Amino acid sequence: MFLLTLSLLALLVKTTVQQKDPLNDFCRRFGHQTAVVDRKLFIDGGLLDWNPISQNPLNYTNTWLLYNDLDTSPAGIGTPQLYANLSKNASIPSVSGGILWPDDVNKRVYLYGGEYYQTQASSYSLLSYDVLNDDWDSFGVPSASIQSVSYGAGVGVSDIGEGYMLGGWLSNASVPGWSGAPLATSTLVKYDMDKGAWTNNTGPDNTPRAEGAMVYLPASLSGLLVHFGGLTTPYGNGTIVGSPMSEIHIYDIQSSSWYTQTAVGDVPEMRRRFCAGATWAPDRSSYNIYLYGGAGFDANATGFDDVYILSLPSFTWIKWWPSTPGSGKPHNTLSCNVIDGAQMIIVGGTFPLSSDCDSPATWGTHNLDLGKQNSAGAMWHDYQPNLTTYAVPSEIIAVVGGSSLGGATLTAPASGYDNRDLAVYFTQQASVASRTPTRQIPTPSATQSSGSSSSSSSLSSGAIAGIAIGAAVVVIALLIGAWVCIRRRRRDVPKQSPASDFSNVHEQPYPYTPSPNSQYIPPMNQEFHPARQPHSPFQQPTSIAELAGTTSPHPDENQKFYSPPPNDSSYALEWVPHSATNPHQSPVSVQASLHSEMTPVTELSGSNPMILHENQRSP
Repeated sequence: MFLLTLSLLALLVKTTVQQKDPLNDFCRRFGHQTAVVDRKLFIDGGLLDWNPISQNPLNYTNTWLLYNDLDTSPAGIGTPQLYANLSKNASIPSVSGGILWPDDVNKRVYLYGGEYYQTQASSYSLLSYDVLNDDWDSFGVPSASIQSVSYGAGVGVSDIGEGYMLGGWLSNASVPGWSGAPLATSTLVKYDMDKGAWTNNTGPDNTPRAEGAMVYLPASLSGLLVHFGGLTTPYGNGTIVGSPMSEIHIYDIQSSSWYTQTAVGDVPEMRRRFCAGATWAPDRSSYNIYLYGGAGFDANATGFDDVYILSLPSFTWIKWWPSTPGSGKPHNTLSCNVIDGAQMIIVGGTFPLSSDCDSPATWGTHNLDLGKQNSAGAMWHDYQPNLTTYAVPSEIIAVVGGSSLGGATLTAPASGYDNRDLAVYFTQQASVASRTPTRQIPTPSATQSSGSSSSSSSLSSGAIAGIAIGAAVVVIALLIGAWVCIRRRRRDVPKQSPASDFSNVHEQPYPYTPSPNSQYIPPMNQEFHPARQPHSPFQQPTSIAELAGTTSPHPDENQKFYSPPPNDSSYALEWVPHSATNPHQSPVSVQASLHSEMTPVTELSGSNPMILHENQRSP
């Protein structure tokens, strides 16, 4: 018994030591979903790589729900402080390529869609994280016409209490029992947060599409949805076609009508898995959509490291950054969130040509000052919590006229609208009645009081290990005591009572309640990640290749989980060791994500990726 006790103790201590810290051991993240509620930027799911990458050559599912405190920007970091002490146990799925719809009125985020990694897809239920109570609720299974998709173009609009997703992939990584190849959809899924009602609306046409971006603008009577980019599958045979970036789809929420308008100017190259966010001039004379990064299509395009702005209603593309030619450090499958209309926080991404971590000091978080409202007049700059108004930058003013406060003079496409309805919509400003919470919401003072404790400093790694080891010792002591009691009982009781039957008990998520004083607490019942095997290669379409680690084992060919990356071998690249240094001016994650969802790699000849200096000010 003594030897058994020592063995159990050693096993528990080993597991504790090997448990990764999502802050201190961070290297890269991608495929996650984000939303802003109650001054917190929530980050859920996706895949991540641990630091050092040489000892952790595989991708792992991110099972934590994290958040950036948007009221902070610690000196020496320059991005909002990240915390990982929220409830999310093993009963809550961790997916990639889904969406978090924010509900700032009811203090919730809703998780829709996404695909599973290294596990069978589960039947979909709409889950919601309760920001106030730090737990999860299930809102049930949608109607039969609503299926879970991944990597669609989604947006949540808290002002009107609605969440949307256009297109996306159906596969056996997202739909239980799916037996065919991945299939893109053409519909617009809508969820009404106040009524709990789903609708499946038509898209801009009957063409299946995925991997684009969609944003909300407060124009027209109830707002407009603007979609662009991504890919289509128009032929029904798995062939993918890039969607031209000059083709802009507009959905009028009031009339449930779709329109298409041609954009001009510095039109970006076709891309997918990029991110975008919208803001507008104080007088709404221009609505400006900022686009960052993405993956390309043709054999010579490994993706993009750039910023473009689509200014409406002139429908003009403006290249904002960089000003000099160069491929930079392309990356894709990342997230963008506009904060107070003035800054855009970019999180993560996978880098096909790079081999270092994505700014571990800032946890892969970078900040874009949309109006260059800083002393240096820089685009990439430290996050400023008190910057709450947008100023139109000079590059937009040079195209549409006006000033930093608005007053744009180019208020229609130079060649006219493709549909006259759009001319009317852009003269209107959305006037939406204030929503009433559907549940009791504490007063701001009470919310601030409870929230203050969650922002306190974290326990050190040594303290966490000490607590865990101490807990392990207590558990062992209890096990020994229980064993002794059982042996005594067996001498006195001739027959055990039958076990209780729990087969009819309905399982409910039972979130783990963390200490309010810790930035990092391992989720309860979390799987031990390093034991996982790499994901199998996708069958069709083939994946965007992230770089394979030199020690990665071969995928399990008997495992068949489909996923939606396009049939495009241009991303099957193997990194070569870096040997040079070069300060770079974009969000850098010089270690490519070791995305095991890829076809066999080929060597990238004639390339020598460079080490890039991590700097969140000009990443």
